[in-house]
Amino acid sequence: MFAARCSVCHGTDAHGTERGPNLANNRRVRTLSLEALRTVIRSGIPDAGMPAFPLPAAELQAVAAFVRSLSAPAAEAGAPGDRRAGERYFFTEGGCAGCHMVLGRGRAVGPDLSSAGREMTFDEIRAAVLQPSEKIKPGYEVVRVRLRDGSSLRGFARNRSRYNLQLQDLAGRFHLLEQAEIAELTREPTSLMPVPGCAREGCRDLLAYVSSLTGVEGGGRPAPMQSAGGSAFDRIAHPAPGDWPTYHGQIGGNRYSVLDQINTSNVRNLMLKWVFPINHFVLEVTPVVVDGVMYVTGPNQVFALDARAGRTIWHYGRERSKEVTGDPAKGTNRGVAVLGDRVFLVTDDAHLIALHRVTGQLLWDTVMPEGPKNNNYGGTSAPLAVKDLVIAGVAGGDQGIRGFLAAYRADTGQRVWRFWTTPQPGEPLADTWKGTALARYGGGGATWMTGTYDPETNTLFWGVGNPYPALNGDERRGDNLYTASVLALDADSGALKWYYQFSPHDTHDWDGGQTPMVVDRRYRGQERKLLLQANRNGFFYVLDRTNGRLLLAEKFVDRLNWASGIGPDGRPILLPGAEPTREGAVACPSVLGAANWPSVSFNPSTGLFYVMALEACMVYVKPPGAWNPRSIAVEPGQKVLRALDIETGKRVWELPQIGPADSWGGVLSTGGGVVWFGEDSGAFAAADARSGQDLWHIQTNASTELGDGHSWRASPMTFLAGGKQYVAVAAGPNILCFGLP
Repeated sequence: MFAARCSVCHGTDAHGTERGPNLANNRRVRTLSLEALRTVIRSGIPDAGMPAFPLPAAELQAVAAFVRSLSAPAAEAGAPGDRRAGERYFFTEGGCAGCHMVLGRGRAVGPDLSSAGREMTFDEIRAAVLQPSEKIKPGYEVVRVRLRDGSSLRGFARNRSRYNLQLQDLAGRFHLLEQAEIAELTREPTSLMPVPGCAREGCRDLLAYVSSLTGVEGGGRPAPMQSAGGSAFDRIAHPAPGDWPTYHGQIGGNRYSVLDQINTSNVRNLMLKWVFPINHFVLEVTPVVVDGVMYVTGPNQVFALDARAGRTIWHYGRERSKEVTGDPAKGTNRGVAVLGDRVFLVTDDAHLIALHRVTGQLLWDTVMPEGPKNNNYGGTSAPLAVKDLVIAGVAGGDQGIRGFLAAYRADTGQRVWRFWTTPQPGEPLADTWKGTALARYGGGGATWMTGTYDPETNTLFWGVGNPYPALNGDERRGDNLYTASVLALDADSGALKWYYQFSPHDTHDWDGGQTPMVVDRRYRGQERKLLLQANRNGFFYVLDRTNGRLLLAEKFVDRLNWASGIGPDGRPILLPGAEPTREGAVACPSVLGAANWPSVSFNPSTGLFYVMALEACMVYVKPPGAWNPRSIAVEPGQKVLRALDIETGKRVWELPQIGPADSWGGVLSTGGGVVWFGEDSGAFAAADARSGQDLWHIQTNASTELGDGHSWRASPMTFLAGGKQYVAVAAGPNILCFGLP
């Protein structure tokens, strides 16, 4: 059947012709399931010139199976030999583990082999093992480099152009070099890997073992990693000035950097250095940078880049889930956490995964929601590494879940603790939920934004999302704890220290997910440990983070009609007429909030807190049941960048934006006296941190003029690479990096 129908384009031996591609040992074919191959054959690929073949079911199955067999992975080939004997040889006398890692065992010098049996054919594995120099894997060509400073390096050219070199030395360290730094480069003609010294039977067993390796499956946990290196937690808690090791840059949530090479006197000279596109129409990621390597994400994918050049070192990707709902289904992902030799990502379907920082190989995969499957659970935020744990939350509060925050061991992915943000019926705090919402929907309370950490008190601070149903509180009468709150948790155990609820019984979708910023400051005449938040409900809060005591709550927007203020007891002083009704009630702020997840910053030199505020009102219609209708805008809103005095909450300066008020860009402030922000028209801009004076801007593609979803969705960051300061931000589908000439 293949010869009759397919060989005219793909050749009788399936190795391709000028009319069609090679299908034998084809990596793309190897990744496709039989169902996917049947779909391709049945539907064709019109854009590539392949016609559809509406074959009978039996013929379609036979052709698909034959095509798959041409590129069958080694794990399906039934390689002969004793796999256990091959494993012993690999990790003992063979010395293979001295360079290669398998499921967390061994060293990450050469390629990770954990998935070799799934990614390669048996013939490819045999050639790579027995004739390693015949076809060297891309990225593992050995080079010797003599630098102009007289030093020398030897390692793998992970990527290379006429302008730069991304070199991995034989200890797993990256050296990211510009061509001007290189005096001489010599390519070694052979692989670093020697021909194995095994006898015929031993080599057969080794091939059988390597061919059996299919990687980490969902929920799988390999042996604890044996390698060292990367970022110790002290470097994350107290980062070097040039690193940006967490989503917020500082683990306490303050998007402020002491870097001052780019400052008010020279920012006008800023220029675009590189652009890195990711195949997603709108990115929300904040890049993480450690030791000159930048980690950025798209939907279910991670790229490790040379931060100075924008060149790829490695890439990890997996298919997007077809079952998740809400923001995870849109591909939203805000970044990674790093710790030691691991890079951590939350996938769209709420798996927490660990990758190796040198290879990008999957090390473990933990499913965060336990119990019966609920496709409303998802993941959008960057996790947070704290000591030897990785803390991660879940999205899905707008669809109906029982929210939680959980901590996992960084080495194995095993859960250490979990804190539920809503009770079950009959549990303590269930009396703050009168009605059926808990039993029917779980109550909501997602933990969808990255929290913060105070190393001095070992306390996590994490915002909690809205209750569910969001706009109809009839079946959840009461305060609905712990929704629309900030939690203070012991990082080791997850035990609650205190909480503060911003919007009791929220019926406007004003959750508490905004950044809870840790600041040490002399405040009103005494040294205080503060927690700052510009909340979605329109109030700016200052709390004593040791006990949750309210120190300040002031409006930071003008359009606010639901409360006259916050009382001495910390509860809002409600005004009549703002609750959703069947006919509709005008309430301010809008459902989007006066602030939301875009980042905020506090500059210790100016004493000012910077927030991109939204001035907007909406008509809130009370829906039947759990349905959440689209709220109706009363009038065009406006984005305004505001600088607040944290002692009084008063505005020191502001920059009103011109645009559709549909942007979601955060802010960054630096020691150079500059505030960076995404302007509502789509410009990336810089202003004077003390006065708000415009200093510089460049127009980007982050504008709704290009269609829905193309406006700003990310916040800027800054880092050092090669001794120079850069500023980077995600705009639309691109990572943009700026620096001085």
